[in-house]
Amino acid sequence: MSGTNDLTKGKVSLIILGFYFPLLATSMLQQFYNFADTAIVGKGLGDNSLAAVGNMGSLCFLIVGFSMGLSNGFSILIAQKFGEKNFPELRKTLAASIKLAGIITVILTLLSCTFLRRILLLLQTDKSILSESLIYGYILFGGLFATISYNMCSGILRSLGDSKTPLKAIVVSSILNISMDSIFIFVFHMGVESAAIATIFSQIVSAFICLRKLKTIDFLKLTRNDFAPEPGRYGVLLKNGIPMALMNSITAIGCMTVQYYVNGLGVAFTSAYSACSKYINMFMTPACTSGYAMSAYTSQNYGAKRFDRIREGLKVCLTIALISYVILGSVMTLFPRMLAIVLLNGETQISYAMQFLPVCGIMLFAVDMLFVFRSGVQGMGFPLVPMISGILEMVLRIGTISLFIGTLGFRATAFAEVCAWIGALSLNAIAFAVIYARQSGHSLIRFRFTDYRRGYIEKREG
Repeated sequence: MSGTNDLTKGKVSLIILGFYFPLLATSMLQQFYNFADTAIVGKGLGDNSLAAVGNMGSLCFLIVGFSMGLSNGFSILIAQKFGEKNFPELRKTLAASIKLAGIITVILTLLSCTFLRRILLLLQTDKSILSESLIYGYILFGGLFATISYNMCSGILRSLGDSKTPLKAIVVSSILNISMDSIFIFVFHMGVESAAIATIFSQIVSAFICLRKLKTIDFLKLTRNDFAPEPGRYGVLLKNGIPMALMNSITAIGCMTVQYYVNGLGVAFTSAYSACSKYINMFMTPACTSGYAMSAYTSQNYGAKRFDRIREGLKVCLTIALISYVILGSVMTLFPRMLAIVLLNGETQISYAMQFLPVCGIMLFAVDMLFVFRSGVQGMGFPLVPMISGILEMVLRIGTISLFIGTLGFRATAFAEVCAWIGALSLNAIAFAVIYARQSGHSLIRFRFTDYRRGYIEKREG
């Protein structure tokens, strides 16, 4: 099984860390070139262009997040089949996933391009940035096939325990993306369309590298029989993928509502919120990546019925998340002005960002831990709980921003984030404990004592 990594065997901490660090490097590089996009646009084209690109953030998450949720849902089933070592079923699941992904790509591309202008107007997009937002959005959504192809291929590789190939793909695409951005904007003096073109082209390259690796894995060799129509299999895939896709999209709707209120305050607020969102996404990346590791690890071990390893994996991934919080939460809390100056030019925008960053920095632990528990629930095959938590996030975001925007101003956006994180974390942590207890027959807390006693007895008898 060359090119794969069996996460059901070996020392838990070493297995997870070996899988995690290439995955972290991949995620950080993705965030870096997204951050570089923002910095190049902000410094090369100005705060209005930055606002135009940032204004598309929540809408992009609505569409791209939906496709990512589906891909992750499909990949979890593939990982479970890999954990069971049921390769014929794995191939059929993969083939059905490819067919569904193709259909969904066409549908999402048509819908997003058709309704883009209407949605931007509903979001109270300022006229001064509407044209640039449209240009940027049409190119990104027109190239959804590249985004979805990369997400599918990298998701499948992760489900098989390969976190190194996606890293190689992102190294190449990051260099391409940043180079193209710089040349287009600073040399050819192009507009925001250049950032979108660079993103799509780099994703095509990433997808190609991952696909080439998948073709070398012997048990993934698909035949015509694997693509035979199986409505029941499509149903199982959609049952797992749709809730995860809706979770992302529902969360995005909450973020879009916050964007609506921010846009209503003026372009300066939109620019500040765009910069703050970039930092939130970047600083939550290590913990988010521990969630990806938890998902693949839990899925394989759930398929193998190794519940003892799932519990140990939870401890390792939570430790990673908490270390990330201590380091990066402190940076956001203690150095907000320094961070704001990197992306923003105007003193007014910088002052707004300084209201947002410390609040989220202090409470970053909530979203860091959320990633781990939510991914564990998904990995055990219960996607409805994260979807419900997405609804809860949306309600809390909308409720908080609508209640406090009038009195707290821009700072209300930070409190909306924090409330959403805490609510979703509470639900997913409780759900993980309950599901684990029911599936394994052991309490998540008491399990360590029973496991120790069993191990002690086995050692004496041996």
